[in-house]
Parts: sequence; structure tokens; C-alpha cells
Amino acid sequence: MRTPLVEHGTLRRRARIRRALLGGAELLVTVGVLLLLLVAHQLWWTNREAKEGAERRVEALEREWGDPGASDTDADSPHTDPPGADPPDTSPAAENPENPGNSDAPTPETPSPPDTPYAILTIPRLTLRVPIAEGTGKRNVLDKGYAGHYLHTQQPGQEGNFALAGHRNTHGEPFRHLDRLRKGDLITVETRTARYTYTVDTVLPRTSPRDTGVIGPVPRSLTRPSYGYDAPGRYLTLTTCTPEYTSRYRLVVWGTLTSGGPRR
Repeated sequence: MRTPLVEHGTLRRRARIRRALLGGAELLVTVGVLLLLLVAHQLWWTNREAKEGAERRVEALEREWGDPGASDTDADSPHTDPPGADPPDTSPAAENPENPGNSDAPTPETPSPPDTPYAILTIPRLTLRVPIAEGTGKRNVLDKGYAGHYLHTQQPGQEGNFALAGHRNTHGEPFRHLDRLRKGDLITVETRTARYTYTVDTVLPRTSPRDTGVIGPVPRSLTRPSYGYDAPGRYLTLTTCTPEYTSRYRLVVWGTLTSGGPRR
């Protein structure tokens, strides 16, 4: 029986095919490793970096503001506010912000430059304490783990709607568990001179990203009009993406100002 001969050209073709298959397999493994590293960077490293940065910024704000009660320990010691700071608001309206008819309205918060942290948001149920910065830009605000103040909405404590946005996943994800808030939960906003406490009224589980009514002066959903308010007041709105790891819809939490006054 004659053994078939294999030509050298056939052997070379087979060798090239093997090399191509091995090269393709190596390329796929390399791409897979790079994708895993990218996912790890997004889900772990950016969170860690942003959270640590946000915590340092909260500490820096607290050091900058100092102890607001220090001057009360010595009645004869003159108290000098930091340059540019608003004087503490001691009016009756500041102590009772639900009385809009009082002529002594709370002192308005001075707008801060864009991207600048100027307040601290505290949500006890979520053990959350993060800076609030002007604007909702990704690079300089949200991706740093801050809560971003929607420009053209009101400042904390003022008549109208003080509206904030924050990441739900990656980059510190300060609003990761916003869906855990319930009616009656407390949310605190501190500035250099004042502390405001809002009480949660409503959680809107899902609405369109184009539902601008949720951050209106009297917040009410345009797509789900059964959610929202009917009359002017002092409101807080928190918004984030939903479901997790997507930006298809928005989750909204609303609260009403229930107390406010000078930081003590």
C-alpha cells in the first residue's frame, strides 16, 4: 500500500493557519484582560478615588468653616466672619422656615463659582456625607463623587426647589442607595453659616431623563403627574440614574424644608 505524500506547500499552509489561530487566541485573551481591567477600574478604582476625594473635601470644608459655636464660649470675644461669608441668619423665619408670611426671610445663600464645593449633604439612613458643588458637569463635579447643584434652581433654604444630582454607580456613587429612602427620613444640608433639614415626602421610582418638571420651582413629574407638589414651598430634590448601571431612567426623591437656622 502506497503512503500518500504531503507536499511542502501544504505543510506551510497548515503552519500559517496554526500561527494565525494562536495569534487570534492570544489577541482575544489580551482584549479580555484589558476589558476586565477597565471594568475593575470603573467599578472599583474610580469609586475608591472619588470617595476618598469627596471625604477629604468634606473635611476641608469643615476646617474652613471652623467651629460656629466657638464665639459663644466668651461673650467678650469679638467674632469676625471669614472674608466673603454671609452673617448667620438669626431671624424667626430661619428658625421656622415653614412660615413664608414672616417678613424676616432667611438670608439667601451666596451662589458659588461653578464646580466649587460649598455645602455638605448628609443623609443619616444612607450613612452618606458628601460635598455639594455648583453645577452638574461630569468631569469637575459628578465624577469626583460630589452631589451637583442644578444651576438655575434655588439655593438651600430658599423658597423654591433646591435640586441635586449624583452618580448611582462608579465615581463614588453617592446616590447608589437613594431608593432606600422612605417618607419621614431626614436630609441635612450645611453651608458655611446655616444648617437646613429636609424631610422626605415622596420617592418617584422611575421617570424619563427629559422630565424637567421634577426640578421645577414647584416640583411635579410631567410624565407621572400624580407625583409632585401643588403649591409653592421650600423643597429639596435628589435625582440619579436608574436602573443601576444604566442611564435609561431617573430616580427622584423629594423633601420639604422642616427646620433651618445658623450652624451651632
